Amino acid sequence: MADHPWMEKAARAGVIMSGVVHLLIGWIALQVGFGSDSESADQSGALSILAEAPGGMVLLWVGGIAMLALMLWFVAEAWFGSKRETDTKGLVKHAVKSVGKAVVYAALGVTALRFGTGNSSDSGEKTSEVTGMFLGNPVGRVLIAVAGLAVIGIGVYHIVKGVTRKFEEDLQATGGGNVGRAVVVTGVAGYVAKGLALVGVGVLFGWAAIGADPEKATGMDGAIKQMAALPAGTVLLVVVGVGLILYGIYSILRSRYASM
Repeated sequence: MADHPWMEKAARAGVIMSGVVHLLIGWIALQVGFGSDSESADQSGALSILAEAPGGMVLLWVGGIAMLALMLWFVAEAWFGSKRETDTKGLVKHAVKSVGKAVVYAALGVTALRFGTGNSSDSGEKTSEVTGMFLGNPVGRVLIAVAGLAVIGIGVYHIVKGVTRKFEEDLQATGGGNVGRAVVVTGVAGYVAKGLALVGVGVLFGWAAIGADPEKATGMDGAIKQMAALPAGTVLLVVVGVGLILYGIYSILRSRYASM
């Protein structure tokens, strides 16, 4: 199924949609940095912008379906791709990585389809609600703290992947020719910026666990708005916002080169 031409085309369209969402989150981050607070600086805010644009509902439906197709592709890759690994460690790593990406794209695809039907929601509020369910007892607070550390780890992984240009291993030029300099530059800046934003999200989760305050765990939107309150917040948000825009451009370009 993962090698079917139509599945491949749909999966690449899902990568493009993900890129568009990151572009818009970056744009919102820039607005927050300069004092505007019109949209949530996360996927909800990005999808709200798409929903209000001419033809936006159609784009949300097409993008949502494409990201669900990408989710199915990663599920298939978790099973079939893992079998190409020669050792158990590599097999487990490949499977976990693919399943993790499948979960992310499933959530984003479902959210896009909800916005496409006019049923919008605030992901920051939902994050707070879910977090609140765990903060009522010590075990739950430990789990939230562990989740925060995990998100920080993912953020650091993104930063390292960008700085070391390890993401180039994902670009195998399947019919797209040699990987251009623009892809490399946007990839480096984009991965570092996204990593910084994720570290901020993880810190907020840890802060929520320490203070037993679910209002502090508001995901990407909360992290970006907390950055705005720092002494050099405007500069930091300009860096993160531009970086997320570049990550969006990288994702769009990557849809041509990534092995699928």
